[in-house]
Amino acid sequence: MSTPAIGDTVPAFNLNATSERTIDLESLKGRTTVLYFYPKDSTPGCTLEGQDFRDHHADFTQLHAEILGVSRDSLKSHENFKLKQSFPFDLIADTDETLCQLFDVIKFKNMYGKQVQGIERSTFLIGPDLKLLAEWRKVSVKGHVLAVLEAIRSLQGISP
Repeated sequence: MSTPAIGDTVPAFNLNATSERTIDLESLKGRTTVLYFYPKDSTPGCTLEGQDFRDHHADFTQLHAEILGVSRDSLKSHENFKLKQSFPFDLIADTDETLCQLFDVIKFKNMYGKQVQGIERSTFLIGPDLKLLAEWRKVSVKGHVLAVLEAIRSLQGISP
């Protein structure tokens, strides 16, 4: 399966998420979806990124956009992370790397001098028609959430 390019319809998927939800592509239809991939629950950068999405959740809701976080962590780990950080959005448990492979976010990284495979922090914007609208790869946490908000406003024709 090839990675969707901007303008392509995102291929179907079906995965478990927090709040006893099953997220599939069809359930995203009709609203904008922010799908953000992060390396690991409860690590410093991932916590900051999640907190930033949390703190701007009302802005995304106002734009009819749903936020979904994705990592390879278990559902139990996600539930704990979500509860501890009071995230008002759900986290998808991609334990078999279905979405990670689909969006090509598994990359080799250097960790303590060793090459390991991990998630490259990335965000994808899926439109109400299930087409890929925008993507951010090699994301730096600082300012990223505001950039995503700005992109949604711009795509909706809303001036800052």
